[in-house]
Amino acid sequence: MRAKQLKEAVKFAIKNKYPLLIKGAPGIGKTDIVTQACQETNTELILSHPVVSDPTDFKGLPFPVKGEHKATFLPFGDLLRLIEATKPTAFFLDDLGQACASVQASAMNLLLARRINGHKVSEHVVFMAATNRRQDRAGVQGILEPVKSRFSAILELDVVTDDWVEWAIENDMPVELLAFIRFRPNMLHDFTPTAAIINSPNPRTIANVGKMMKAGLPKDVEYEMISGAAGEGFAAEFLGFLKIYQDLPDIKQLIASPDKIAVPREPSMLFAICGALSAKANKKNFSQIIRYTERMPAEFQVLLIKDTIKRNKVLANTEEFTQWAVKHSDVIL
Repeated sequence: MRAKQLKEAVKFAIKNKYPLLIKGAPGIGKTDIVTQACQETNTELILSHPVVSDPTDFKGLPFPVKGEHKATFLPFGDLLRLIEATKPTAFFLDDLGQACASVQASAMNLLLARRINGHKVSEHVVFMAATNRRQDRAGVQGILEPVKSRFSAILELDVVTDDWVEWAIENDMPVELLAFIRFRPNMLHDFTPTAAIINSPNPRTIANVGKMMKAGLPKDVEYEMISGAAGEGFAAEFLGFLKIYQDLPDIKQLIASPDKIAVPREPSMLFAICGALSAKANKKNFSQIIRYTERMPAEFQVLLIKDTIKRNKVLANTEEFTQWAVKHSDVIL
């Protein structure tokens, strides 16, 4: 399931109080998607990490009843918030598969019976969980069968380039980074589990590269920082692409003279130009950019226009876009 579909599924589950379990590789956005779905549905999010929890966190602490020879379990922390919730609330058990069996078991009654030790979970609460897979070597031993069956559905998140690019545009990631991922989409998720203490490319680590670039990453530590963030292979290829990006024709001149500047043949240059033009497009220069775009191979025309509209949605209402879309009506944007 791609990110957009998963977010809709989570929003549907929140609305109907269906518990969901999301699985997938590390660093692909599972937690972010649940967070976004909660924000868009005005739902409070309680984030829990069972891997560092104790069974008593989900059961309450035994405490003697004054004047009587008995004890009761007193809720505290997140459990108390679940009982006292008065507005839509999602309780998100992140990295559930890394938790020990006793912690998983202690959560079962909460998930199905919605009560534990005489305490009832508020009707406003919905349960969500996420986990890596066993093959990811992320410390996941598995999830107890009775725990799995407590969830209405188990969904797996896939990495899709278009979804990540849309997220990257919304979060102001560097144009060069987006153009590189368009050029080398397999680098977006080149995850290989290893015992070595190194990072590999995935949406989370590549986003870290983008954040460092936006902060003004010094040139003299550029390779080391990028390779430390997303791996040596990613760093070598990305820095090579940056050299291509720096050798592009002057973008201002290209927009000013869209019929005169040559269209490159190399895919790397074409991806770089698509990224640069999509970032510069506005109502004043869009007709000029369209003129240059129509000289490009069809697949790059579609790529450039798609990313341009994602960046600046008002351009979809322009006459230039309408004319281009009619002319290319056989292409699904």
